[in-house]
Amino acid sequence: MRILVMNPNTTASMTASIRATATTAAAPGTEIIATEPLWGPESIEGHFEGYLSAAAVLDRLATLDLSFDALVMAGFGEPGREGAQELLDVPVLDITESAAQMAMMLGHAYGIVTTLDRAVPQIRDRLLTAGLLQRCAAVRGTGLGVLELEEDAERTVEVIIEVAREAVRDGAEVICLGCGGMAGLQEKVAAALGVPVVDGVAAAVKFAEAVVGLGLTTSTGRSFAPPRPKVIGSWPLSAHLSPGRAQGSSRHTAFSAQTSGI
Repeated sequence: MRILVMNPNTTASMTASIRATATTAAAPGTEIIATEPLWGPESIEGHFEGYLSAAAVLDRLATLDLSFDALVMAGFGEPGREGAQELLDVPVLDITESAAQMAMMLGHAYGIVTTLDRAVPQIRDRLLTAGLLQRCAAVRGTGLGVLELEEDAERTVEVIIEVAREAVRDGAEVICLGCGGMAGLQEKVAAALGVPVVDGVAAAVKFAEAVVGLGLTTSTGRSFAPPRPKVIGSWPLSAHLSPGRAQGSSRHTAFSAQTSGI
């Protein structure tokens, strides 16, 4: 089984840490491939950058000449997953819903610790849309920017623990790490808190393995049917910006009812 993990920002060091966490979580025989868009924001901290990233991720998927059995989108609360579900014929999971779903299997209520406070409404909206908000006790920001997470690992863990304790006081029985850049920190945080801590990247990889193992994939009967054939100007964008880097199979440069199996 081969799982593609997509970092939604363009910071390669973050892709590397996400890859490491996904590889650790994967079962023997599961191959993890991790990548990031060819263009877009270096980090995502708001709606504007989120929508830019969604377009860049879809552009990357449309030009990536690579086969895989499932896609994990490693952005927490960002848009774009539904577009990927239409584009691909393999299961598509994101770390927001995967973390919350797993947390609800472990406790009555869960909390999320994320980066900047401005991300909180975006995450809550995502949970509401997914039908997962009712059992969320708290979504709290640490005040750390996405790129700051890598600057001082020890301080990052300390701040996450401090904010997670507040979420526990709010009633959270399980904590979710609310950023792909926090991948790999769950054990240290759990040891300090004494409650389960779910890393979304690891959770999404395990759910992807389960879905693929059961022979299931996204329903195309209605909501996530393949895009209708039509002209899309300058699509895919990366093929125009960097012709040498982003040339993929011709079957991905235009949508059709058979869009599938990159």
